[in-house]
Amino acid sequence: MINKERLRDEFCKLVSIDSASFQERKMADTLKTCLTGLGFEVTEDNAGKYYNGNAGNIYGFLKGDMEGEPILFSAHMDTVEPSSDKKAVVQEDGTITSDGSTVLGADDLSGVAAIVEAVRTIKEQGLSHRSIEVLFTIAEEVYIRGSEVFDYRLIKSGEAYVLDLSGPVGTAAIKAPTLVSFTARFTGRAAHAGFAPETGIHAISAAAEAITAIRQGRIDEETTVNVGTIEGGLARNIVPEHCILNGEVQSLNHDKALSEVDKIEGIFQAVSDKRGTVLEFETSFGCIAYEVGIEHNVVKRFEKVCRELGYQTDYIATFGGSDNNNFVRNGITGIVIACGMNEVHSCKEYTHVDELEKCCNITLKLMTWKE
Repeated sequence: MINKERLRDEFCKLVSIDSASFQERKMADTLKTCLTGLGFEVTEDNAGKYYNGNAGNIYGFLKGDMEGEPILFSAHMDTVEPSSDKKAVVQEDGTITSDGSTVLGADDLSGVAAIVEAVRTIKEQGLSHRSIEVLFTIAEEVYIRGSEVFDYRLIKSGEAYVLDLSGPVGTAAIKAPTLVSFTARFTGRAAHAGFAPETGIHAISAAAEAITAIRQGRIDEETTVNVGTIEGGLARNIVPEHCILNGEVQSLNHDKALSEVDKIEGIFQAVSDKRGTVLEFETSFGCIAYEVGIEHNVVKRFEKVCRELGYQTDYIATFGGSDNNNFVRNGITGIVIACGMNEVHSCKEYTHVDELEKCCNITLKLMTWKE
C-alpha cells in the first residue's frame, strides 16, 4: 500500500541533513514543515535550551476518525558521530549505506521515515485511522536527554511504539535496562617524581588498584559493568595528584544496578583510604529499567498486525536504553520496534529498502488498526 520509492527517497533526503545531538535545528524545521503539511497540530518545546542546543522536541497531533484512544509513535532526530555531510548510497540490491566516512543515520532516520510515509499513505489513500501522536526527540543518543525534559502532560496516548531498534523487522524490545553512570575522582598529593617521589600520593596508582579490585564485563545475565575512561596527571616527572574514572553499570534489574554501584563505591573508598587519597564519587541515571508484559495490549496489537502482514515476531530484552524508558516512567506503556537499522554507531551502518518497507507497513497497520 505504501510508495516504496518515495519511502526510499524520503529516507535518503533525511540522511543528508546533519543532525548531531543538540544540533538538530535543520532536521526539526524539516519535520515541522512535513507534519504541518500532513495536517498535524505541531509544537516545538524548549528542550534544547536545557542543554544549550539549537532545537527542541517536535510534537504533533493528528485527529482520527476511528474510535479508540490515540497512539503515540516516536523516533529521535539526532545521530551519533561521525555524521557531518552524511549521504545515502543505494546499492543495486537495495542495501543503503553511507559512503564509509560517516554513519548512515538509519539510527534513527529509518524510524522517522517510516512514520512520515505511513501518514502520507493514510492521507493519500483516505484511510480511516486512530488519532495519531508523534514525538520526534532531540539528544536521544546522549542518554535520552530530549525526552527526559519533555512535558508529558501534552500526551493523550496511553500506549506508544518507539521505532528505534536494530535487528530484523518484527522484533520488539519489551524489556530494557537501568543505566547508572559514575565518576570517581581520586585526589592524592603532587611531588617531583625524581627528587622526592616518596612525599607524593599517587592518584593514578590508587585509581588503577581500584579498577582491578572491581568486577567488570558481564556480572550476570542481567548486569554489566564498564570503566570507559581514565584521565589524570600533568607531566611524566610529577607524581599525579588527580585521577578521574568514568564508568557505567547497566542492568535489566533496577535494584541490581543500584546494588552494583554501591559495591563499586565501597571498593573504591576502601582502596582510597588505604592509599591515602581522597575520593569523590558521583552517580547519575541515564535511564530506568522497565518490562512490558507479553499480554499487554500494546504487545498483542503489534503481534496481530505482524501476523496479518505475514511477518515473524520476536520479543527481546535489550541492553540499550531508548526514549521508551522515559515514556514508561511517565505512565505511557510502550515497546521499541525494529526499523531496519543494522551495525549502528559505526561507519558500516546499513539498511535495506525492503526492511524500510516492512517497518512502514507495520506502522501503517498500527495507525489504522481497528480494535
